[in-house]
Amino acid sequence: MASSLQAPKIVQTLERLESRIGVRFPESGLAAVCRELVTTGRDTARRARALSRPFRGLRIGVFALIVGGVIAQIAAARFLHLERMDFEAANLVQGTEAAVNLLILFGGAIWFLLTAEERIKRGRVLAALHELRSLAHVIDMHQLTKDPTVVLDPSKRTPMSPARNMSEFELTRYLDYCSEMLALIGKLAALYAERVRDPAVVNAVNDIENLTGSLSRKIWQKIMIIGQLDERRANSNSA
Repeated sequence: MASSLQAPKIVQTLERLESRIGVRFPESGLAAVCRELVTTGRDTARRARALSRPFRGLRIGVFALIVGGVIAQIAAARFLHLERMDFEAANLVQGTEAAVNLLILFGGAIWFLLTAEERIKRGRVLAALHELRSLAHVIDMHQLTKDPTVVLDPSKRTPMSPARNMSEFELTRYLDYCSEMLALIGKLAALYAERVRDPAVVNAVNDIENLTGSLSRKIWQKIMIIGQLDERRANSNSA
Protein backbone atom coordinates (compact mmCIF):
# COMPACT_ATOMS: atom_id res chain seq x y z
CA MET A 1 0.00 0.00 0.00
CA ALA A 2 1.30 3.40 -0.99
CA SER A 3 -0.22 5.04 2.09
CA SER A 4 1.76 3.00 4.63
CA LEU A 5 5.38 2.14 5.32
CA GLN A 6 6.60 -1.14 3.87
CA ALA A 7 8.97 -2.90 6.25
CA PRO A 8 10.72 -4.97 3.52
CA LYS A 9 11.51 -1.79 1.58
CA ILE A 10 13.02 -0.17 4.65
CA VAL A 11 15.17 -3.24 5.27
CA GLN A 12 16.30 -3.24 1.64
CA THR A 13 17.28 0.42 1.94
CA LEU A 14 19.26 -0.39 5.08
CA GLU A 15 21.04 -3.26 3.33
CA ARG A 16 22.02 -1.02 0.42
CA LEU A 17 23.25 1.61 2.84
CA GLU A 18 25.34 -1.02 4.64
CA SER A 19 26.92 -2.00 1.30
CA ARG A 20 27.68 1.61 0.45
CA ILE A 21 29.31 2.27 3.81
CA GLY A 22 31.20 -1.03 3.62
CA VAL A 23 32.72 -0.07 0.27
CA ARG A 24 33.59 3.48 1.29
CA PHE A 25 34.63 2.89 4.93
CA PRO A 26 35.13 -0.89 5.30
CA GLU A 27 37.02 -0.80 8.60
CA SER A 28 35.14 2.04 10.25
CA GLY A 29 33.02 1.85 13.36
CA LEU A 30 30.15 3.34 11.38
CA ALA A 31 30.10 0.24 9.15
CA ALA A 32 29.73 -1.95 12.25
CA VAL A 33 26.91 0.24 13.56
CA CYS A 34 25.12 0.00 10.23
CA ARG A 35 25.42 -3.79 10.28
CA GLU A 36 23.80 -3.78 13.69
CA LEU A 37 21.12 -1.42 12.40
CA VAL A 38 20.36 -3.82 9.54
CA THR A 39 19.88 -6.64 12.05
CA THR A 40 17.67 -4.38 14.15
CA GLY A 41 15.70 -3.45 11.04
CA ARG A 42 15.01 -7.10 10.24
CA ASP A 43 13.96 -7.71 13.84
CA THR A 44 11.73 -4.63 13.70
CA ALA A 45 10.01 -5.85 10.54
CA ARG A 46 9.39 -9.24 12.15
CA ARG A 47 8.14 -7.73 15.42
CA ALA A 48 5.88 -5.23 13.68
CA ARG A 49 4.36 -8.01 11.59
CA ALA A 50 3.73 -10.07 14.74
CA LEU A 51 2.25 -7.11 16.62
CA SER A 52 -0.26 -6.47 13.85
CA ARG A 53 -1.79 -9.90 14.49
CA PRO A 54 -3.98 -10.68 17.51
CA PHE A 55 -2.64 -12.91 20.28
CA ARG A 56 -5.20 -15.65 19.75
CA GLY A 57 -3.98 -17.87 22.58
CA LEU A 58 -4.16 -15.00 25.04
CA ARG A 59 -7.62 -13.98 23.84
CA ILE A 60 -8.93 -17.52 24.20
CA GLY A 61 -7.47 -17.72 27.70
CA VAL A 62 -8.99 -14.37 28.70
CA PHE A 63 -12.39 -15.39 27.32
CA ALA A 64 -12.22 -18.67 29.26
CA LEU A 65 -11.33 -16.85 32.49
CA ILE A 66 -14.19 -14.37 32.06
CA VAL A 67 -16.68 -17.14 31.37
CA GLY A 68 -15.34 -19.04 34.38
CA GLY A 69 -15.69 -15.93 36.54
CA VAL A 70 -19.30 -15.40 35.50
CA ILE A 71 -20.10 -19.05 36.23
CA ALA A 72 -18.40 -18.73 39.61
CA GLN A 73 -20.50 -15.65 40.43
CA ILE A 74 -23.72 -17.47 39.57
CA ALA A 75 -22.65 -20.53 41.53
CA ALA A 76 -21.80 -18.40 44.57
CA ALA A 77 -25.21 -16.70 44.43
CA ARG A 78 -26.95 -20.07 44.33
CA PHE A 79 -24.77 -21.45 47.11
CA LEU A 80 -25.71 -18.55 49.40
CA HIS A 81 -29.45 -19.18 48.75
CA LEU A 82 -30.23 -15.50 48.31
CA GLU A 83 -33.95 -16.28 47.99
CA ARG A 84 -34.01 -17.35 51.66
CA MET A 85 -32.22 -14.32 53.04
CA ASP A 86 -33.93 -11.89 55.42
CA PHE A 87 -34.63 -8.77 53.38
CA GLU A 88 -34.93 -6.39 56.31
CA ALA A 89 -33.66 -2.88 55.70
CA ALA A 90 -30.30 -3.33 57.48
CA ASN A 91 -29.61 -6.71 55.92
CA LEU A 92 -30.66 -5.47 52.50
CA VAL A 93 -28.24 -2.52 52.67
CA GLN A 94 -25.37 -4.73 53.77
CA GLY A 95 -26.12 -7.31 51.14
CA THR A 96 -26.42 -4.72 48.40
CA GLU A 97 -23.13 -3.10 49.41
CA ALA A 98 -21.34 -6.44 49.39
CA ALA A 99 -22.81 -7.30 45.99
CA VAL A 100 -21.80 -3.94 44.53
CA ASN A 101 -18.25 -4.28 45.85
CA LEU A 102 -18.04 -7.77 44.41
CA LEU A 103 -19.28 -6.58 41.02
CA ILE A 104 -16.77 -3.71 41.02
CA LEU A 105 -13.90 -6.09 41.77
CA PHE A 106 -15.12 -8.51 39.12
CA GLY A 107 -15.46 -5.69 36.58
CA GLY A 108 -11.92 -4.52 37.38
CA ALA A 109 -10.62 -8.04 36.90
CA ILE A 110 -12.39 -8.29 33.54
CA TRP A 111 -10.93 -4.94 32.43
CA PHE A 112 -7.46 -6.08 33.51
CA LEU A 113 -7.79 -9.24 31.45
CA LEU A 114 -9.24 -7.49 28.40
CA THR A 115 -6.36 -4.98 28.31
CA ALA A 116 -3.65 -7.59 28.92
CA GLU A 117 -2.85 -7.94 25.20
CA GLU A 118 -2.55 -4.18 24.81
CA ARG A 119 -0.18 -3.92 27.78
CA ILE A 120 1.98 -6.78 26.52
CA LYS A 121 2.29 -5.20 23.08
CA ARG A 122 3.03 -1.80 24.61
CA GLY A 123 5.82 -3.22 26.77
CA ARG A 124 7.45 -5.01 23.84
CA VAL A 125 7.27 -1.94 21.61
CA LEU A 126 8.68 0.42 24.23
CA ALA A 127 11.62 -1.95 24.80
CA ALA A 128 12.27 -2.08 21.04
CA LEU A 129 12.02 1.70 20.75
CA HIS A 130 14.61 2.06 23.52
CA GLU A 131 16.98 0.00 21.35
CA LEU A 132 16.40 2.32 18.38
CA ARG A 133 16.95 5.38 20.59
CA SER A 134 20.26 3.96 21.78
CA LEU A 135 21.40 3.36 18.19
CA ALA A 136 20.59 6.96 17.32
CA HIS A 137 22.84 8.18 20.13
CA VAL A 138 25.61 5.82 19.01
CA ILE A 139 25.45 7.26 15.49
CA ASP A 140 25.61 10.76 16.94
CA MET A 141 28.76 9.80 18.84
CA HIS A 142 30.40 8.67 15.60
CA GLN A 143 29.85 12.01 13.89
CA LEU A 144 30.52 14.09 17.00
CA THR A 145 34.28 14.50 16.46
CA LYS A 146 34.03 15.03 12.71
CA ASP A 147 34.88 18.74 12.67
CA PRO A 148 34.83 20.06 9.08
CA THR A 149 36.94 23.14 9.88
CA VAL A 150 39.83 20.97 11.06
CA VAL A 151 39.61 18.66 8.04
CA LEU A 152 39.79 21.60 5.64
CA ASP A 153 42.47 23.41 7.65
CA PRO A 154 44.83 20.92 9.38
CA SER A 155 46.78 23.80 10.92
CA LYS A 156 43.98 24.20 13.47
CA ARG A 157 44.67 20.80 14.98
CA THR A 158 46.13 20.50 18.46
CA PRO A 159 48.20 17.67 19.95
CA MET A 160 45.03 16.43 21.67
CA SER A 161 42.87 16.51 18.55
CA PRO A 162 41.59 13.10 17.40
CA ALA A 163 43.10 11.66 14.25
CA ARG A 164 41.25 12.78 11.15
CA ASN A 165 42.42 11.20 7.91
CA MET A 166 39.39 11.91 5.76
CA SER A 167 39.35 14.07 2.70
CA GLU A 168 36.68 16.69 2.22
CA PHE A 169 34.64 14.37 0.01
CA GLU A 170 34.98 11.44 2.41
CA LEU A 171 33.87 13.55 5.36
CA THR A 172 30.83 14.74 3.45
CA ARG A 173 29.90 11.17 2.55
CA TYR A 174 30.48 10.02 6.14
CA LEU A 175 28.18 12.69 7.53
CA ASP A 176 25.60 11.96 4.84
CA TYR A 177 25.61 8.27 5.78
CA CYS A 178 25.03 9.20 9.42
CA SER A 179 22.07 11.35 8.42
CA GLU A 180 20.58 8.53 6.32
CA MET A 181 20.92 6.06 9.19
CA LEU A 182 19.16 8.44 11.55
CA ALA A 183 16.33 8.95 9.06
CA LEU A 184 15.89 5.19 8.70
CA ILE A 185 15.78 4.78 12.48
CA GLY A 186 12.85 7.19 12.48
CA LYS A 187 11.12 5.08 9.83
CA LEU A 188 11.68 1.87 11.81
CA ALA A 189 10.12 3.52 14.84
CA ALA A 190 7.16 4.64 12.73
CA LEU A 191 6.48 0.99 11.83
CA TYR A 192 5.54 0.35 15.45
CA ALA A 193 3.22 3.37 15.56
CA GLU A 194 1.36 2.02 12.52
CA ARG A 195 0.81 -1.38 14.17
CA VAL A 196 0.18 -0.32 17.76
CA ARG A 197 -1.96 2.81 18.23
CA ASP A 198 -1.37 3.01 21.97
CA PRO A 199 -0.86 6.66 23.10
CA ALA A 200 2.33 5.78 25.02
CA VAL A 201 3.77 4.11 21.92
CA VAL A 202 2.83 7.03 19.66
CA ASN A 203 4.46 9.50 22.07
CA ALA A 204 7.63 7.39 22.25
CA VAL A 205 7.79 7.18 18.45
CA ASN A 206 7.34 10.95 18.18
CA ASP A 207 10.19 11.41 20.65
CA ILE A 208 12.48 9.25 18.51
CA GLU A 209 11.50 11.09 15.33
CA ASN A 210 12.19 14.41 17.05
CA LEU A 211 15.54 13.09 18.30
CA THR A 212 16.67 11.78 14.91
CA GLY A 213 15.48 14.95 13.20
CA SER A 214 17.42 17.13 15.63
CA LEU A 215 20.58 15.05 15.22
CA SER A 216 20.24 15.13 11.43
CA ARG A 217 20.00 18.92 11.49
CA LYS A 218 23.29 19.09 13.36
CA ILE A 219 24.90 16.87 10.74
CA TRP A 220 23.58 18.92 7.84
CA GLN A 221 24.94 22.05 9.47
CA LYS A 222 28.38 20.47 9.25
CA ILE A 223 27.80 19.54 5.60
CA MET A 224 26.76 23.13 4.87
CA ILE A 225 29.92 24.39 6.59
CA ILE A 226 32.00 22.16 4.33
CA GLY A 227 30.26 23.63 1.29
CA GLN A 228 30.71 27.19 2.51
CA LEU A 229 34.39 26.69 3.31
CA ASP A 230 34.99 25.02 -0.03
CA GLU A 231 33.27 27.88 -1.83
CA ARG A 232 35.29 30.44 0.12
CA ARG A 233 38.52 28.61 -0.71
CA ALA A 234 37.59 28.45 -4.40
CA ASN A 235 36.87 32.20 -4.44
CA SER A 236 40.19 33.01 -2.75
CA ASN A 237 42.09 30.84 -5.25
CA SER A 238 40.39 32.46 -8.23
CA ALA A 239 41.16 35.93 -6.85
